[in-house]
Amino acid sequence: MKQIAIILAGFLISTFALTTTSCEKNTDCVATINCVDSVGVPVNNAAVLLYATIKTATGGTVTADLKANATTDAGGQVKFTFKLPAIYDIRATCVLTAPTTKTIVGTGIIKLEEGKGSEKTVTLK
Repeated sequence: MKQIAIILAGFLISTFALTTTSCEKNTDCVATINCVDSVGVPVNNAAVLLYATIKTATGGTVTADLKANATTDAGGQVKFTFKLPAIYDIRATCVLTAPTTKTIVGTGIIKLEEGKGSEKTVTLK
């Protein structure tokens, strides 16, 4: 009888361990930002900033501490991974040097959903 109780306890523990680990949900949110110029050509080396704007009690807005930044690759793309969903403002800038020095800027908004990827194209002008 004692052996049956030990076997049953072992079965219950292993079943509990399997169900608790298999229920963990992937909450990663991947934001893919594509930067292009006004004619649709990918912009290499654009500085991309994702940031959250929060409304204050007085009706104003402030930028939250939650920020992420990176530089686009040769294809004009950059990816960010966050653990939780959020809505981010996007600001992309790039300094062009030929034929004259000029800074182009683009903005947008991206909404990240739990366990999903979101993609946004930002046009820099």
